[in-house]
Amino acid sequence: MSETSEESAMSRPTGTPAPGDPLRVGLLGYGLAGSVFHAPLIAATDDLLLDTVSTSDPQRQAQARAEHPQVRTVDTPEAVLDRAADLDLIVLATPNKTHVPLATAALEAGVPVVVDKPLAATAAEAEKLAALAEERGLLLSVFQNRRWDNDFRTVRKLIEDGALGDITRFESRFERWRPQPKGGWRESGDPAEIGGLLYDLGSHLADQALTLFGPVVSVYAESDVRRPGAEADDDTFIALTHASGVRSHLWVSATTPLLGPRFRVLGTKAGYTKHGLDPQEAALREGLRPGAEGVEWGVEPKSGWGRMGAGTSPRSGGGEPVPTLPGDYPAYYTAIARALREGGAPPVSAAEAAAALRVLEAAKLSAAEGRTVRIEAGA
Repeated sequence: MSETSEESAMSRPTGTPAPGDPLRVGLLGYGLAGSVFHAPLIAATDDLLLDTVSTSDPQRQAQARAEHPQVRTVDTPEAVLDRAADLDLIVLATPNKTHVPLATAALEAGVPVVVDKPLAATAAEAEKLAALAEERGLLLSVFQNRRWDNDFRTVRKLIEDGALGDITRFESRFERWRPQPKGGWRESGDPAEIGGLLYDLGSHLADQALTLFGPVVSVYAESDVRRPGAEADDDTFIALTHASGVRSHLWVSATTPLLGPRFRVLGTKAGYTKHGLDPQEAALREGLRPGAEGVEWGVEPKSGWGRMGAGTSPRSGGGEPVPTLPGDYPAYYTAIARALREGGAPPVSAAEAAAALRVLEAAKLSAAEGRTVRIEAGA
């Protein structure tokens, strides 16, 4: 175990917390996901305490202690699992290939688990984890923070309010311009790494489409490796047909020099188009924190609002501006804490993650074989 303050270690309670004590969290991994997303959001949740962080990198250990002075740091995930009796939640912000074995170990140790997306490589693996969690009576949730993006919250409300009429087509893009591969496991061509944009950004887009429109019955996809030296898919298009009749068209790309709209939603009464990205990730990267004095969390200026209308182009001023709802990433861990206290359903279930993985598996098969892949009802 790396150094931490003796006073902090001695004052930390052990055993099941009393009703007034915060729930203690062990965070595995302190790279981008752990340091930028999970740790700040856990720390911003009143009923959660970031207790232990595991990372083998001494610089990241020092960073964790500097950013969260009460935390203890350890070198390995196993060192966190050894403290399972003193923890109320384990969060996995580790490389994709470790999600299943580490989640299994945490559940078998009797600790509820949050796993960064994707939960697994296959729907079958996700379902096996879900069954283990149910058997042990433990919470298992997947961190799909993009459900709390400002633009997605706005789209969801417009649909629920009937402002667009019956939805016919949903277009969603997560595009970037990164002509040079960055390397690392996320861009590895080794299937064991579960890299590539389909399972990275595609996990978000598939989850959002399923959240809005329900089960998918068919999937068609085109997937390419376009950048010199790249190993994993970096430019993928997916077409989904939902059982409801809605068609979702999804793009994930690192090779887009001119970015398209983040959302374009077409209905029988009106359409809605939104450009740009939710500001929360950028704010977290800059060191801003939810609840900090003077910070209007997740709020976007009027210049970023989308437009809704019919028969005109938003790019030439057509339609009316629609105020974007504030983004709310903190809502995820607030809901996790509530589910742990009250025993209710998590904000994102393993079953929902399995449904999204089924879509991604079908997309991978479709792109490989050049055909539309059917998904059986109830699968």
